[in-house]
Amino acid sequence: MTTPKFAQIKQFIVDKISSATWQENQRVPSENELSNQFAVSRMTARRALSELTEAGILTRSQGLGTFVASFKSQSSLLEIKNIADEVKERNGNYSCTVLALESLPAITSIAIALGIKVNSTVYRSVLLHNENARPLQVEERFVNPAFATQYLQQNFTLLTPHEYLSNVAPLTQATHTVEAIMPNKQMCQWLNLSSQEPCLQLIRRTWSSNGIVSYARLVSPGSKYRLGGHLTFKNNN
Repeated sequence: MTTPKFAQIKQFIVDKISSATWQENQRVPSENELSNQFAVSRMTARRALSELTEAGILTRSQGLGTFVASFKSQSSLLEIKNIADEVKERNGNYSCTVLALESLPAITSIAIALGIKVNSTVYRSVLLHNENARPLQVEERFVNPAFATQYLQQNFTLLTPHEYLSNVAPLTQATHTVEAIMPNKQMCQWLNLSSQEPCLQLIRRTWSSNGIVSYARLVSPGSKYRLGGHLTFKNNN
């Protein structure tokens, strides 16, 4: 089956970004340039650019063009701490519920976040962190298997992904994005929210000396969690 032209253009762009040929905030070819390069209509090229923009991979600025989206933090960097340690520091009782632990092919946005090819195998975990038996934070994490080959074999009720990755792929740098969100129905169920209470979402990417290790989404009820401090590197993820 022949791949549609718009999909070929999308894959071309994704490959350029994943391979770091095109850097963050770099201008990408215009609709006209892509239509000429791939011998397609401007409408086809526009569809490819629009779908990648909707996915957050590209950004478009009227009058200026289309650019590779930035994954860098739009807020100040924060100290990276192990949530289990945070709870214990408050004299709380920490526990964890494993909601998902699996291997799956990387969709475009995850592939770009981890710097790997689309459909490459990634490891995914979804954990519910609890304080005194009450939901505190949902952590969805995607991990590059190249840096944590035994990730799926870990018992995350006994140690956190943070602790495991600290040992196998010590942190050298990280980026954060922090924002307020309204949780969906599934998130409300996991966090035991009776209504759609605003939540704090933190998107984090971490690197070891050899590449990007993980891409994580951390969601906490706004009434139960806050972030503060400054970034320090302590050989952890």
